Amino acid sequence: MTAYEPVGDQRAGSDPAPNSEAGPDQDPAPGPGTGPGPAGYDAVVLAGGAARRLGGADKPGLRVGGRALLDRVLAACAGARTTIVVAEPRPTARPVTWAREDPPGGGPLAALAAGVRHTTAEHVLVVSADLPFLVGPTVGRLLSALAAGDADGVLLTDADGRDQPLVAAYRASALRRELAALARDRADRSARAADAPDTADLTGLPLRRLTGALRLTRLPDAVAAFDCDTWDDIATARARIREHGHVLDEWISAAKDELGIDLDVDTKVLLDLARDAAHGVARPAAPLTTFLVGYAAGRARGGPEAVAEAARKAAALAVRWAEETAADPAPAQGKPDVAPDATPDTRPDV
Repeated sequence: MTAYEPVGDQRAGSDPAPNSEAGPDQDPAPGPGTGPGPAGYDAVVLAGGAARRLGGADKPGLRVGGRALLDRVLAACAGARTTIVVAEPRPTARPVTWAREDPPGGGPLAALAAGVRHTTAEHVLVVSADLPFLVGPTVGRLLSALAAGDADGVLLTDADGRDQPLVAAYRASALRRELAALARDRADRSARAADAPDTADLTGLPLRRLTGALRLTRLPDAVAAFDCDTWDDIATARARIREHGHVLDEWISAAKDELGIDLDVDTKVLLDLARDAAHGVARPAAPLTTFLVGYAAGRARGGPEAVAEAARKAAALAVRWAEETAADPAPAQGKPDVAPDATPDTRPDV
């Protein structure tokens, strides 16, 4: 567990090989926070651990806020040109490239080496699949810091100041250089030991053998570095997203993922609209009005601007409705509640 201080239809994923044309999860031009420069970045997600402290549970599939931990991490690195998940294939919310260390279960260093083989970008985001609070802006911070300096990598530190090498961005050339050096060293040691197998693999080697050889920059972020190793960690993560300051953002993110929507809108505008419709018209008008706004924006084939324009029109209507209701005088005592020029009702039963 990384220390944490609390604050206030799926499809089997597969994506094109790294040297193919842009696929469903690849952005031809990275957006804000998705990575430095036109070349973008690749992401390697390590998701094949044994989860012993969780009793062998399927950790990447455990849900926090209605979404699998792996899917939450994949959403955070949605701007990657290619995303490689090192694990056995499983259904995921977005397409990925699958890889596996040989033999399986060889540890994080061997898994990282297996994932890096599939990367082609200059910068590589390396993350584990158990980071419930990793978000796109944090990924952008890591990549921007890497691009701005001359270090081999930039990693987060947790609430206790400990390095988190599996929440980091690295230069691919530095990773390949040090991984190759470790493999050569392993092969040399094996050759000198008569009873040792002749192997150059990285099975069982600790990750610090790699990071100890790299020049690293550190960024403190206790929330994004929080990982889930135990059931207590899972419970903490589930509780945090239901805190008042986080629940709406978490719900919107989960709903967009579930509905396949990649659209950033001003939620305050929509909440204000719902409030105006509820107060000025009737309480049930709030959800119906926001639905109509979304439908109108969809009909207009627009993005956030179309949502904002439809919300503006609906909000203005709600205000006019409320003003009209407030301005209506109460009927005078003994006089009918009709307009002065209304036609008298001449039905026989009046």
